[in-house]
Amino acid sequence: MPIIIRVCLLSAVCLFTISLTSCQRGPNARVRQSMYRSQQLYNQGMELSMQRDQFQQSANALQHERDQLAMRAQSLESNLNIANKRLDNLNAERSEMQQRYVSLMKTAKGQPSPLDGEATRRFQELADKYPDFEFDPSTGVSKFHSDILFDSGSDVLKSSAKEILDQFAAIMNDGNAKRLNVLVVGHTDDKPISKAKTQRQHRTNWHLSTNRANSVVLSLSKFGVIQGRMGAAGYSMYQPVIPNENDSARQKNRRVEIFVLAPDAVVAGWDPNPTLLN
Repeated sequence: MPIIIRVCLLSAVCLFTISLTSCQRGPNARVRQSMYRSQQLYNQGMELSMQRDQFQQSANALQHERDQLAMRAQSLESNLNIANKRLDNLNAERSEMQQRYVSLMKTAKGQPSPLDGEATRRFQELADKYPDFEFDPSTGVSKFHSDILFDSGSDVLKSSAKEILDQFAAIMNDGNAKRLNVLVVGHTDDKPISKAKTQRQHRTNWHLSTNRANSVVLSLSKFGVIQGRMGAAGYSMYQPVIPNENDSARQKNRRVEIFVLAPDAVVAGWDPNPTLLN
């Protein structure tokens, strides 16, 4: 039985008793005290009833909030599963492209330079002018030490780097070199990225190496090299020129390489066999 009903019944009984007592003895202090006590019990019953109603309302509100949080958690879990699937697909695509680049790099390193004598001479002059730029006339491969192009942990080209890339693009856009393609490849040393500021831009050395290659490609594009002639790749720390035994060795391994490729090197231009991407 609810409290309020019990209190009301008790109050009625008390009033009935008081009425009988009054008839027999007349008003006295005990009667007044009983009436006062009955009123107190009634007031307490009403207060308890109000508190019970408030508690029930709070419980209903908390239940509603819990249901809302459960629905939100379910939605977040669904979004996380979708994001993980997309990440798995991207990693699979990157792995496939990586294998294609590895194959191309092995082929390119074993081939003679496609550059003619004039372009080779101009690239050699560029190497003489910039100590941190290397050129191999037998293969046509150019190497930029990262320090000449980027600040540590950055993929933003230095102002001074744009000058040499402008001259590189001018050679590639002149004479017989205009028919050749370009593959830009980024490399890092073996130290993982540790600075929080750098990690926000490049989570791993994979990201840093590919982002730097992309920056060089976009810069060459601004200087007139048609984007359809170019490709970009990153090898993180896994293609060092010498073992990473000290800071001097690591400096040499932090580099961007540019491979000048013959027109039939499909990775740097239009791919006539797009089924490889399926």
